[in-house]
Amino acid sequence: MKNKIAGLTFLLISVCSFAQKPTFEIKYSEQLAVFVFIQNLSENYPDNVFKTEFVKSRYNTQQFKDLISNFDKLPIDFSYEFDGFPYGSKIPMQTRDILKKNLIETENLKDFTLRSVGILTNKTLKELTGILSQFTPIYNELIYNPNKQAFENKVRDMIQYANENRIEEYFETGLVFYNSSWDNAIPFKIAFYPLPNSEGFTAQAFYNDFISAVQVDLEDYKGLFSVMLHEIYHILYNEQSLEVKTELDKNFKENPSKSANYAYQLLNEALATALANGFVYEKLDGKVDPEDWYNRKYINLMAKQVYPLVTDYVSKKKPIDKNFVDAYISAYETHFPNWTNELDNIMTYRYVISENAADFDIIDRKYRYRSTADYETEITDAGTAKMKTTTLTKVIIISKSSKEKLNLVKRAFNELKNWKYNPEQEFAYHTLLNDGSRLIVMNQKDSDLEAMFKKLEAQMK
Repeated sequence: MKNKIAGLTFLLISVCSFAQKPTFEIKYSEQLAVFVFIQNLSENYPDNVFKTEFVKSRYNTQQFKDLISNFDKLPIDFSYEFDGFPYGSKIPMQTRDILKKNLIETENLKDFTLRSVGILTNKTLKELTGILSQFTPIYNELIYNPNKQAFENKVRDMIQYANENRIEEYFETGLVFYNSSWDNAIPFKIAFYPLPNSEGFTAQAFYNDFISAVQVDLEDYKGLFSVMLHEIYHILYNEQSLEVKTELDKNFKENPSKSANYAYQLLNEALATALANGFVYEKLDGKVDPEDWYNRKYINLMAKQVYPLVTDYVSKKKPIDKNFVDAYISAYETHFPNWTNELDNIMTYRYVISENAADFDIIDRKYRYRSTADYETEITDAGTAKMKTTTLTKVIIISKSSKEKLNLVKRAFNELKNWKYNPEQEFAYHTLLNDGSRLIVMNQKDSDLEAMFKKLEAQMK
């Protein structure tokens, strides 16, 4: 078995040096694949091919179900913000992503443990590696070995496709466009693992890694690589220097348009989509993709709207600047003037204060969110002061002591100085604040929260 794994490693960790700078490495990481496999077996995950294969296998016993449950309970999710950067402009560090990075970059669990010391407690790290060790032969028997030959052939094909299409040049295009930076001594690692009996593929990028579950009969390489570059462009956006991010933030904040704030919140996804699913896909396929580029209306339409602007900058090798920002905001305001009134859009990035923690679950089910959703359970002066430091959509839900809490909210926001209300009546109030964010205040009496949001949606049309 040891020799077999060594041979497999030699085959799939072929280095794809598309150019001396930067360097991409395409590989298969058994350790990462097993980690993802266990994640997908969780009761918290929807039905998927991994869960299907496990449930019908001889390993679907209480012993292994207990291990899956223990995995779910491991305290491995921590994060820290990058203080000093404009709010929301840089993705917080996530320990789960660092663990996945270490799984990719080490060849055995002993080395993974040594590299991960300090990220988790020793007890948690030992429990994690123990579970990974017990599920490795299960994963290989159920998923990898039955698809081994087809998957290895697919990885060879993807390496060849990447070489022939000089994928590294699109990475360099992104560096220029985002005015970002990259240490070319750091290789970008692309870790694939098999996804049998499925349509589509998964994609995630973090730090210097991209990971994807790939169908063993995948043929649409242009789709895969454009999605891969979409995720990589998020990294390049994240890697912009403090100076670049501060200037970008200033350009949005100083633009007088009432749409500037929500256009800004859409920027990261809209640009990655226009650049990867638009520009890269067109280059790989020879024509613009006529289908939707993203499965979210606002991102898809904005990306397509600013595509000519993006391609103009790319063709001239120009980085995004104030003129780009102004044109981008103008496109948002001109073509989508009602988006600042659509809750499906503006609730994507939100800050909610409610004394009923169950409200957060209701809101999460009703409105998707990206990377930023802050929640507080106490309506206080300190809480509203913290809320005001962000330009997220601000939602305050009051369900008791209405007179006191409404007075507190009115004091907190200068824009509410002439606001009149009856604390004894149920209502949902909204207004656009001076920072361009929407403030929503709900005084809840008899209606459930979903009904109140439904009424608010009708009211804002």
